[in-house]
Amino acid sequence: MLKIVEAGQESYETTVESLSRRGDADLERVEPAVREILSSVRERGDAAIRECAERFEKRTVGDIVLSGWRERAANVSPEVRALLVQADARIRAYHEHQVDDGFEYEDQGVRLGQRVRPLSSVGVYAPGGKASYPSSVLMCASVASVAGVKRIVLATPNPSDIVLAAAEIAGVHEVIDAGGAQAVGALAFGTESVIAVDKIVGPGNIYVACAKRLVYGRVDIDSIAGPSEILVVADDAADPAIVAADLLSQAEHDEAAYALLVTLSRAQADAVMAALETQLAALPRNEIARASLEANGVCLVAGSRDEAARVADLLAAEHLALAVEEPREMLKSIGAAGAVFLGYHTPEAAGDYAAGPSHVLPTGGSARFASPLGVYDFMVRTSLIEYSKAALEAQGDLLEGLARLEGLEAHAQAVAKRR
Repeated sequence: MLKIVEAGQESYETTVESLSRRGDADLERVEPAVREILSSVRERGDAAIRECAERFEKRTVGDIVLSGWRERAANVSPEVRALLVQADARIRAYHEHQVDDGFEYEDQGVRLGQRVRPLSSVGVYAPGGKASYPSSVLMCASVASVAGVKRIVLATPNPSDIVLAAAEIAGVHEVIDAGGAQAVGALAFGTESVIAVDKIVGPGNIYVACAKRLVYGRVDIDSIAGPSEILVVADDAADPAIVAADLLSQAEHDEAAYALLVTLSRAQADAVMAALETQLAALPRNEIARASLEANGVCLVAGSRDEAARVADLLAAEHLALAVEEPREMLKSIGAAGAVFLGYHTPEAAGDYAAGPSHVLPTGGSARFASPLGVYDFMVRTSLIEYSKAALEAQGDLLEGLARLEGLEAHAQAVAKRR
């Protein structure tokens, strides 16, 4: 169960500091194996992907690029399709507000601007493993579709009909039956059947995260994602059962997930602990959730709103739930967070599925410098510069002077010869 540490205890600050460094993922541990997989895919293409599937997933892969996947997508029930369509519509509506058309303006005869265009091709990785996540397909591919990406490729191992339905609804153009580091390699390098993409997005396990880091530069990536996490800040008016449910909604993802709690009193902490035990007993994925809580679960008894806000800002959580009175007032003291869930009536699960913002969020404290996946992740910007003759003459001395200041005479001459 959650380890409880109270403000004033000797271990309190040490615990907070340790949690603030939870993003130090052990990628080095798997890097040799991932390098081997990537090298194999780069050199042997489709054959390497099939061998990895047999070795790691104990299954045989036929066509790597799936044909007829849209027919399979049509097999889902009308009820399931309706759920996916509703979620897709909400995701699109939110992200349409992020569309950037660029700008142009004139400054003393110089025409300046920024052209914004969508990427040509993007690979979306959706995990397999302990659970199937059609929501992750929507949260990546629907956003890319809003951005106007011309070719969206979904990579996911042994996809279900529901995942394929989500892909169709989200605007995916191709599906490849591959998972793990080998899927990242296929998207980055290309194979006989897979055409390489410009960027890879989407969450995955430590092997996927390591592979994305290693192919960065060959392609762009969204982030290096760590385990899922939630930080709930709960005052004494918060319902302990609801707080426990929010914590478990992350703990059930996998054993490495972080379920973190900050309370203002020990009484509230104890009440949440009791609620966790009760709900765990009835949870289908109770073994995974319990392992997560025991390995990474922590409850910090802050004692005051100001201290709770300080801790929340320092931890920079992927999901931050403010189950407190006047949550927006507390938020004024918190800068870093991936997504914030305000008030007693806002479940973190809403963000996972259909609130609108993408649930692909910075983890491990990287919300200090990183943002949720958005339309801007699928756009590239080009600077536009156009001088008139008069404008160049007006700035000529400035440009030549700066060039010669750096000892670059050819730069200066490139200006001087135009005057």
